Amino acid sequence: MRTLTGDEVRVGASLPELAIDLSPTVVVSTALATMDFTPVHHDVEGARAQGSKDIFLNILTTMGLVERYVTDWAGPEAIIRGINVKLGVPAYAGDRLAFTGSVVACEDGEFTVEVRGGVSLGDHVSGTVRFALPAR
Repeated sequence: MRTLTGDEVRVGASLPELAIDLSPTVVVSTALATMDFTPVHHDVEGARAQGSKDIFLNILTTMGLVERYVTDWAGPEAIIRGINVKLGVPAYAGDRLAFTGSVVACEDGEFTVEVRGGVSLGDHVSGTVRFALPAR
């Protein structure tokens, strides 16, 4: 996998979609990997007892997936400078999380990508990721 150069990134460019099937295994394993033992992320009955229809992704997983979406596109040497997100609807087990994005700015060598991660209920996450690319 190679890292893009600054000359290859244009304001207005669209990133390719990334779709992730949220199996119960994905939801549970990512919660456990982030040491989030809150029942709504691994215990269906516990989640329902708190008013949820099923288990759902935790915020640390969502943040990691937002970062992954941008760095999978930009390349492994991209340097994340900032992530600013707003959470929306839950991303339940059994759903599909689809990321889309576009480059919205380039300022002082830093690029900004606007990201949306949607599920069947609507936007699960939206926001921006700022990153820099290494000098070549």
